[in-house]
Amino acid sequence: MEHTAPGHFPNDVLIVEDDPIIALDFEDTILGFGVKTVRTAASVAKALELIERRVPEFALLDVGLVREKSFAIAERLDALGIPFAFVTGYGADVGLPEPFAQRPRLPKPCSSDALRALLQL
Repeated sequence: MEHTAPGHFPNDVLIVEDDPIIALDFEDTILGFGVKTVRTAASVAKALELIERRVPEFALLDVGLVREKSFAIAERLDALGIPFAFVTGYGADVGLPEPFAQRPRLPKPCSSDALRALLQL
């Protein structure tokens, strides 16, 4: 799979976020950057279903979803070689499993500039 060059945005971003207001805000901001397609999922099952249908070029994963964590999604994306980052309201103290400890992460809320920089990696 061909990934975007540095300084360019992915064409298809998956947002995994259980708060619909935050998901909508991320979606609007990312579309404003010129990303062509943004899909959202509020659960692990829905996110895995969307990945199965069409693999995204990048994903933003809220760590803590309602009654579940997004780590199964991270494992699937990692296996597919898809770049992703965690978004969390828990700050630096969030416990990420060792395979994902060095993955990029953004705090909630985050600035548009921080999100833009992350997507251009």
